[in-house]
Amino acid sequence: MNRRELVLGMGGLTLQRFALAAKPFASPAPYQSASREQAGAVPLPQSVAGVRLVDSKIAGKATALAQSVYLPYLFNHAVRTYLLGSLTGRAQGQHFDEELLFLACILHDIGLTERFEGDLPFEIQGAESAKRFLEENAYTADGIQTVWDGIAMHASAIGQFKRPEIALVGDGAGADVLGPDSSQIERSDLDEILKAFPRLGFKVAFIQTCADVLRKHPRSASRGFMRDIGERYVHDFHPHNFCDLLAQAPFPD
Repeated sequence: MNRRELVLGMGGLTLQRFALAAKPFASPAPYQSASREQAGAVPLPQSVAGVRLVDSKIAGKATALAQSVYLPYLFNHAVRTYLLGSLTGRAQGQHFDEELLFLACILHDIGLTERFEGDLPFEIQGAESAKRFLEENAYTADGIQTVWDGIAMHASAIGQFKRPEIALVGDGAGADVLGPDSSQIERSDLDEILKAFPRLGFKVAFIQTCADVLRKHPRSASRGFMRDIGERYVHDFHPHNFCDLLAQAPFPD
């Protein structure tokens, strides 16, 4: 199942709404053994699987912010989202601004962090936080809007119909969460990405993180009204459940 089929089939359901009582997990060692407090202390490789890791000044600041607020598993997911989104874009013949895509990908889950979580849906919470960060760094208004859209729409069907810098955030995240489309991502490239940025128990850790946010901010769980109606009034209405799809993803973690 590719990302578009998933999102359309789930009615654009946001990932955060599933509060699963996941088993506690031990926090794995951060990427290259850096602590979360060492923001910016861990340089990214120049390229992975033929994809250049953006090294502009603003990309460096965004990476430092991400390293300071994400748990290690979530930081690795953010980088993999960029790498897989870029490879997907290439396979589709898309032309995109690497910096805009990188910024949206590296910051797309900051709404799930202790520093930036809140009562808005996590993707909106993250988009607003990224917007403030970019404004503080005098980024262009058009660029800020694109990054905002990429983050806010990454779990929505709407994003798939927007410009590549927006759509590929969701494509990359979907490929990393549920498994990539083998017609677009070579197995050798996926293996290289997973070696550079291991999953660190993503399946359990991600559900745990989302559930923790929901316990503190229950109003942040969002869903489409069509799903509400279907569950209450349509006989044998059985929409996909994200938790099941994540558990079935083709990754051993």
